[in-house]
Amino acid sequence: MTDAFSSNSEAVLQRTVNVSTITSSHAENLMQLYQIAETCDFVTSNQFTKVALQFPDELLPDAVRVSAEIENETKAKTYILGDTSYGSCCVDEVAAEHVRADCIVHYGPSCLSPCRRLPLLHVFGKRPIDVQQCVAAFKELYPDRQSHVIILYDVTYSHAIGDLRLLLCDIYPNVAVSLLKTDYSCGAELIQDSCVNSDHLNSQDDRVIFKFGRQFSVKRGQSVDDCSMFYVGQEGLTLTNFMMTWNHCAFSSFNPETCTGRVESVKINKALMKRYYAIERAKDASVVGILVGTLGVANYLTIIEQLKDIIHKAGKKSYMFAMGKINVPKLANFLEVDVYVLVACPENSLLDSSEFYRPVVTPFEMELACNKQREWTGEYITDFRDLLPGGSSHVVFPEPNESIIEEESTDVSLITGALRACSTTSSEMIKGRESSSLVPRNQTLTVANTNTAASFLAGRSWQGLEPKLGQTPVLKAVEGRRGIAIAYEEEGVGNNDALTSPQKS
Repeated sequence: MTDAFSSNSEAVLQRTVNVSTITSSHAENLMQLYQIAETCDFVTSNQFTKVALQFPDELLPDAVRVSAEIENETKAKTYILGDTSYGSCCVDEVAAEHVRADCIVHYGPSCLSPCRRLPLLHVFGKRPIDVQQCVAAFKELYPDRQSHVIILYDVTYSHAIGDLRLLLCDIYPNVAVSLLKTDYSCGAELIQDSCVNSDHLNSQDDRVIFKFGRQFSVKRGQSVDDCSMFYVGQEGLTLTNFMMTWNHCAFSSFNPETCTGRVESVKINKALMKRYYAIERAKDASVVGILVGTLGVANYLTIIEQLKDIIHKAGKKSYMFAMGKINVPKLANFLEVDVYVLVACPENSLLDSSEFYRPVVTPFEMELACNKQREWTGEYITDFRDLLPGGSSHVVFPEPNESIIEEESTDVSLITGALRACSTTSSEMIKGRESSSLVPRNQTLTVANTNTAASFLAGRSWQGLEPKLGQTPVLKAVEGRRGIAIAYEEEGVGNNDALTSPQKS
């Protein structure tokens, strides 16, 4: 019966992990797959001496050989970054700075979020794809040759998109193929081997759209909502991010691993309603936890400060948490927090919080809950940089009347049905209250503690261990248990036998 609740200790210690890889071990394939020649040219042309190589988990078996090839060709010192602080799609600049690297080479899938600290090179690799099967699936999904379709794709299939465009452009004149593009102002570069040429984006009659590291054009007078989306890649966070952002477009996809195309049957409206439920939970919350989910995406500190400001102006209390990769046990340690807001890259922001004790929302959803000027229109924003001043979706938080200390308005919660007060505090009062958690309740000497976490702690039945200084007797040190926590050496032996057995021996 104990096996149902715990595993054997010997099996845990002797367990081996089999890591599967989609790559070949042969040296000739490594040179082509990891584009080592182009990487060496990037290192030597910029005279880098310390290079950080960031690999996702599925590519780590080839990391040593790739590192050795780069060192032999460039004479530079390489460092392999394996376990990333957050998602593997984001560039781990903090780990690279620990070894004082001059640049980072990021391998595998990427969210293409801009970075600001170190020069960066993206090497996506070349996952196998049957272009002819992809074209056949496209023709079956879009029998109308005049269909307006925008082709999006996973970055690991970018090497074959140029051939796909050549086979489709003559048949479908209204097809627009996206082009991978990054922020070159921060020193980031892409290796686009046989990818889409940017000449078709230079038409003066087209309107160019750049989002999530993809650039494509729509004809003047049209919008993205008038087009359909065709995605090349597996179902995952990238496709979910696209579908949430362009939720008015009809999506279809082609899976290169199964060589099948399909109309995406995810009920996006249902997904949006789940997110709207999370917004209502954020409106009811009085304590908000800001989760730092990235240390590499540009302007993440700016959005954190903006969130702190709007949460405070909305009459809520905020606490910031930096805990690396989040999971259910970590967040369950803070029962006083009513809702969490995750600051991460667009692909990792849409976290399914159904297993968490408290909902986890995005910065856009937190703004909807706190900023009365921002209304729910069905538009969804996953990139927090669009919410910053100067962004495409920035909405200024309303400033209260200076003659009124506090403006209060009531609202009805759609979850509990109770009235809730929404307050907007003036900036002068905000600056004064940040200095102390004690404020006068009235003109007398009575004070009230406004620290939300302290109030929650005071209401708990158990508040932690009591020191009891001077009341606990001093005891000599005794020998403790030996072994690992899952199976101590004396487990399975009676208490009396465990105490007397050393003496008998």
